[in-house]
Amino acid sequence: MALNIQQIRKDFPVLSQKVNGKPLVYLDNAATTQKPVQVMERITRYYSEENSNVHRGVHHLSQVATEKFEEARKYVAGFIHANKPEEIVFTRGTTESVNFVATVFQQFIGEGDEIVITAMEHHSNLVPWQQLCHRKKAKLKVVPVNEKGELELGAFEKLITSKTKMVAVAHVSNVMGTINPVEKITALAHKKGVPVLVDGAQAIAHLPVDVRKMDCDFYAFSAHKAYGPMGIGVLYGKEEWLNKLPPYQFGGEMVDHVSFEKTTFNVLPYKFEAGTPNVCGALAMETALRYIEEKDIENIRQHEDEVLEYATGKLKKLPGMRVIGEAGKKTAVLSFVADGIHPYDLGTLLDQMGIAVRTGHHCAQPLVERFGLSGTVRASFGIYNTFKEADVFIGATKQALDMLR
Repeated sequence: MALNIQQIRKDFPVLSQKVNGKPLVYLDNAATTQKPVQVMERITRYYSEENSNVHRGVHHLSQVATEKFEEARKYVAGFIHANKPEEIVFTRGTTESVNFVATVFQQFIGEGDEIVITAMEHHSNLVPWQQLCHRKKAKLKVVPVNEKGELELGAFEKLITSKTKMVAVAHVSNVMGTINPVEKITALAHKKGVPVLVDGAQAIAHLPVDVRKMDCDFYAFSAHKAYGPMGIGVLYGKEEWLNKLPPYQFGGEMVDHVSFEKTTFNVLPYKFEAGTPNVCGALAMETALRYIEEKDIENIRQHEDEVLEYATGKLKKLPGMRVIGEAGKKTAVLSFVADGIHPYDLGTLLDQMGIAVRTGHHCAQPLVERFGLSGTVRASFGIYNTFKEADVFIGATKQALDMLR
């Protein structure tokens, strides 16, 4: 069933504004998505009617907040097909989730061990592993990317050895939109007994996510890239791994019993959730994911892919254009450069015409440099973007190029 995009756009009041006298065309969804009124109303309702600290409170508001908070955890578990809610740990987002695993995983890393990542990782799924390798005198190995922006899986297989202790890979590239074959990657890693962490930040709003089918050991994502609020995200971990790992932070809620001599820790997932959690964020994230479910992720993906294909075809007809990332399987992201034009200059002129795009290396500097560039212009699409907006974007890009040249 086709989506009613005009009706959907009414749910996002920010889209009705003008920027520099022009209707806003928001094409920066890979950085953060806009929020529907349903999410904003959920935030208001929590603070108006339910605000209280969760767990251990005997009074009515605490019990209501706790019930809603744990219902959100159950819903998130179902949304990504986790085995049980205890495998869902609430974090501040993908970055904290990856740092969490990289920090507590150090007990499994020794001198000479290896961690495998890919050349397309966001800094959030690169720097934590790099720093872990520095601390433990381990080796960071990188799966190369071909000219189309696809992983070289043959090289990946050869990189995994008896010394490999972790594979960390993006589900979808934030620069190119490449959809990586994470099921195949996980299967190859598991053949050699290596756990896999998948960075799902760019996938959660665009693709169905089934962590059981994927068989990954960890999966991380942020709400704000999936029509939810900032400051809340998820780390999914297989129960067996979460039980093996020590706490990430210490404080209230994550303890079972405390004395001056010894502390014992709480059960899953609470041993990883020190301090007062972002209760409102969790409830609003649930609302955002329910919004995606209501519209059907397959419908969303089909619409976004059609707009992406349409915009890509139009952009390629402009003189001197080079699209970065033309994988056989990609979604929602159009990254490009124009001959002789600095991406920042082009992005600045597009902003003057009301079009929001992102310029630079997109927190994936090694990947952008692999293509011999210092940056790109990135247009990224969401559920509310239209073919008309794609036309406006292409027309404005042509106009900007004419001005700059």
